[in-house]
Amino acid sequence: MTFAIDRRHFIGASGLVAAASAMPAFAKAKPRDISGVWPGIQEELDSWVRRDRMPGTGAALARGVDQADFLVSGTLAKDSKIAITPDSLFRAYSMTKPVTGIAAMLLFEEGKLKLNQNIADLLPEWANPMVAYDPENSLRARPAMAPVTVRTLLTHTAGLGYNIVSKGAMRKEYLRLGLTPGVVSRKQLPGFDTGAPTAPSLKEFSERLASVPLILDPGMKWSYSVSLDLLGRVIEVASGMAFDEFLQKRLFAPLGMTSTFFRVPDSELYRFTSNYAATPIGTFLIDPANDSIYSDAPAFPFGGAGLVTSMRDFDRFLLMLMGEGAVGQTRIMTPETARLAMSNLVHADTKMESFVKGQGFGAGGRVTINTGSNGEGIGTFGWGGAASTIGWVDRANNLRASGWTQIMTGGDQPFTTSFGKAVYASIKA
Repeated sequence: MTFAIDRRHFIGASGLVAAASAMPAFAKAKPRDISGVWPGIQEELDSWVRRDRMPGTGAALARGVDQADFLVSGTLAKDSKIAITPDSLFRAYSMTKPVTGIAAMLLFEEGKLKLNQNIADLLPEWANPMVAYDPENSLRARPAMAPVTVRTLLTHTAGLGYNIVSKGAMRKEYLRLGLTPGVVSRKQLPGFDTGAPTAPSLKEFSERLASVPLILDPGMKWSYSVSLDLLGRVIEVASGMAFDEFLQKRLFAPLGMTSTFFRVPDSELYRFTSNYAATPIGTFLIDPANDSIYSDAPAFPFGGAGLVTSMRDFDRFLLMLMGEGAVGQTRIMTPETARLAMSNLVHADTKMESFVKGQGFGAGGRVTINTGSNGEGIGTFGWGGAASTIGWVDRANNLRASGWTQIMTGGDQPFTTSFGKAVYASIKA
């Protein structure tokens, strides 16, 4: 199944609220009878809860631009009696990446960014990038053979590292400089080396990151990285607006995403889920909702991993993608820009080896370029998050879908893999 996402997806948090006045009328409509519409999906969700694999799960499913159907099972936490609803809050983690990618495409449409633009045009610290000869063993470096561009940031082909992927000398340098755009818990957890405090702003993050050699020449190979976090800095310079403010004004408010935050307000903690980690001997709590690290202000808005959102809100984002830039009468980008964003933006001569075989990469999300055995259509666009969440639009099959729970597995994610298979089995039934 093409939806397995591993532990290299990342995590984070910070603060933002969208305008309630933008909430669409149908979001308040009475739920329709969906018995038989999505055969097998409710049982799929219930089975994970029944086996005590996770306290609660949910899904948002729709055909085309129809109103979404929400299916839920279980509770917000193992010690909670509050049921999961479409408005429960989940850590989206790396599902933040396509949101940031789409934000950049808004500036592309306005002519404020170009895909092949050298980011040094906006961030002078990137004028002379270097590439490490042997990043696991040394930071000794040579001049890069190509510049870091907007395209390479969008597609994880900029040659940047990631403290959750990089090893040896490069990883140590990322930790030393606080190039860790994400948080997991207030507690020190096994396997999570925090290093120095995270850089205190996107500007400082970019400047520190530019002082470290790349692991690869830009455009050479796909490698999961902090590129979408750096893109947040590009967006704020190009737009003349703080990154989180830009998202609020240009995406969240127009789309009626009133439950999407970088920092969960105290007033909304009552509907926040708790996060768990899976081990061979069971699960344990790593971030309780009532004492979550996501109720703290982060160092800066993490464009690669920072958002908390609801099923209903993220479905609004997917609905816009399915509508090729529009939700109803609200259009945030042209169909041409939306289609480009969801296309394979990786250069033809770039070695493309994503976590998912047979995939390309678009504006912050994977793109299906070969029909999978499950029947997923060419052009499917989406991504997943570290706590076993996933969302995608499959325009070839007129399908948009997202699956939600909160458990970090430290490897392949059995929930998202199984959920994806169940969704395609459901539409074939």
